[in-house]
Amino acid sequence: MNKVYASAKEALAGVVADGQTLAVGGFGLCGIPEALIAALRDSGVKGLTCISNNAGVDGFGLGLLLETRQIKKMISSYVGENKEFERQYLAGELELEFTPQGTLAEKLRAGGAGIPAFFTKTGVGTVVAEGKDTREFDGETYVMERSLRADVALVKAAKADRAGNLVFNRTARNFNPMAAMAGKITIVEVEELVETGAIDPDDVHLPGIFVQRIVLNAHPEKRIEQRTVRAK
Repeated sequence: MNKVYASAKEALAGVVADGQTLAVGGFGLCGIPEALIAALRDSGVKGLTCISNNAGVDGFGLGLLLETRQIKKMISSYVGENKEFERQYLAGELELEFTPQGTLAEKLRAGGAGIPAFFTKTGVGTVVAEGKDTREFDGETYVMERSLRADVALVKAAKADRAGNLVFNRTARNFNPMAAMAGKITIVEVEELVETGAIDPDDVHLPGIFVQRIVLNAHPEKRIEQRTVRAK
């Protein structure tokens, strides 16, 4: 099975469609599949629900899809870097399901592991728990959270072999493995592509069984979200 596609556009062809739920890796602008997101914008699909830690920034990352109104709902844990997100949400143009960050990671991981729901203390007694089942364990109250699955997952890795075994670069790993596991179809954007067998099995961060399509982007922009420098 050939998993490697010549471009991000080709990797998305025949997979993405209106109304889908997408899991998108990254944390801020670190480890985002920027070429795949740009190709998704250019595809014109709309009515999307995006599961992602955040919505990028204005003009980059998932912020591109907000500008073109292709996202109808975000399932996120942090959205504070995007003015267009704020405008759309406050105007009632964008749905938001706010989820604590660790809970969001576990919802994706559980979805990929075939676990339909789990209990956590996070959010008990707050608006996060409203309308959700609760249960006591050892005298403590826990809230039940449903896991998340996605029609398509878009993720970023530093390296892949042709079988789709992935290696992530330090903190750019972030939500990418969980997003990849949760996707029914997972498309990965990588900076380096090697032959199958070239990655030591002990160095594989995510096995290729979770990856269906691969696209090489050897020179991503890797925009810095916030730069703080010392005054001269």
